[in-house]
Amino acid sequence: MILFKIAFRNILRNVRRSLMTASAIAVGTIALVLFGEYLSFVMVGLETGAVNNTGHFTVFKEGYFDFGSGNPAAYSIDHYEADMALIENDPVLKPMLNVVTPTVSLFGIAGNFSIDTSKTFFGVGFVPSDRDKMRHWDEYALNRTRRYGPIGFTDADVNHGVVGIGLARILGICAPLHVPDCPPPPKPKETVVEGAPPAPDVPGLTTSDRAAAQAQEGDEAPRIDLLGATTGGAPNVVSFFVNKAENQGVKELDDSYVGMNIKLAQELLYGRGEHKAVSIEIQLNRSEDMPAARARLAELFRQHHLALEIHDFKDMSPQYNQIVSFLSAVFSFISVIIGVIALFTIVNTMSMSVLERTNEIGTARAMGVRRGGIRLQFLVEGCMLGAIGATLGIVLATALAYWFNHMGITYTPPGQAAPVPLILRTHGVGGLLFTVWIILLVISAIASVVPAGRAAKMKVVDALRHV
Repeated sequence: MILFKIAFRNILRNVRRSLMTASAIAVGTIALVLFGEYLSFVMVGLETGAVNNTGHFTVFKEGYFDFGSGNPAAYSIDHYEADMALIENDPVLKPMLNVVTPTVSLFGIAGNFSIDTSKTFFGVGFVPSDRDKMRHWDEYALNRTRRYGPIGFTDADVNHGVVGIGLARILGICAPLHVPDCPPPPKPKETVVEGAPPAPDVPGLTTSDRAAAQAQEGDEAPRIDLLGATTGGAPNVVSFFVNKAENQGVKELDDSYVGMNIKLAQELLYGRGEHKAVSIEIQLNRSEDMPAARARLAELFRQHHLALEIHDFKDMSPQYNQIVSFLSAVFSFISVIIGVIALFTIVNTMSMSVLERTNEIGTARAMGVRRGGIRLQFLVEGCMLGAIGATLGIVLATALAYWFNHMGITYTPPGQAAPVPLILRTHGVGGLLFTVWIILLVISAIASVVPAGRAAKMKVVDALRHV
């Protein structure tokens, strides 16, 4: 205790220099804490967005992840309802589960033949009520920054769904969907190729679907036709009523996305055959349960001899790992720069302190203080400077984060369709604050080693006659 009291008094001997050193450390601490809180917000935001869209796990038939995207029908899950019941009723998994739902992915051509326009599409069939429940998953309390609108259709709306704004623009249905800033498509120039066969009558490929479309003639939603191929290779067309257009955040996806009821997707992909599912999405209540849930799922599939494979949201969203790795590298780079600045600042301060107290060091050594005692004295002073600066920085950073979060600043992150508030995450970052404080304390100790060693190695006679 006396050692710390003496160290504190020595720090106050030159208040201006000590204040400047502590301020430099505090500024570095503020930078690290604020940037770390921003990174924490980005990471949990990325995780929340991925889990909202695909759940924590996606279960496929073996081989789909590597080869099935080009032929989803060949890698569909047979008897998927029994597999879902197996997962939902398992006593180990049941407390962890939030949603277990099937999905169907498919490709085809979307056409608005009233204006003779078509475009290849990527379709996702899902259960609307399950997808809506998945969108409300919010373990990290980001509801103030991630506001999802309604799905746009219900489980009973078999022939209804949503499209990307880009696809709505290409198909010329922006006006009935009330999409702002959406120019009408230009009129195509008619080209006649001599000897070419007549264009196929795509809407006439199915009569049952035409009857269904006529039954909904009074529907105000714009209607398009979706053309696909069944598992047997036969062309299949269904009528699709677009309830709304949503920006998907990525132009390539926005220009081709179709979200539909899973029953319609199954009708388009499997025709009159057995309706299957391409994948089963599993959303947990907490991300912390992922290791245990994954182990249990693998054990269940092995016990029941199910040829299924499990992929988590990081596998399904490759950009998640890329963004996290990039931001982590940036944070490490900034941390090294701030650490070097703090190191040389403390080295300079402690070296000046040793030089000014040369006579004092000689007197202490003449009175019997050992070299180790002198070295420890300066080490404690350096660590105390670092601790004061780091503590001050954390306090100021917390206040600045609170103020910043109430500024209402917004930005549009990658993969997002609309601006979201720029938030510094102040909850659940205790580990970050403690780590920054410890790192700066260690840097302060390392920076004090050389000046403290120089002070301890002084010869008593030379130190006493130093002017």
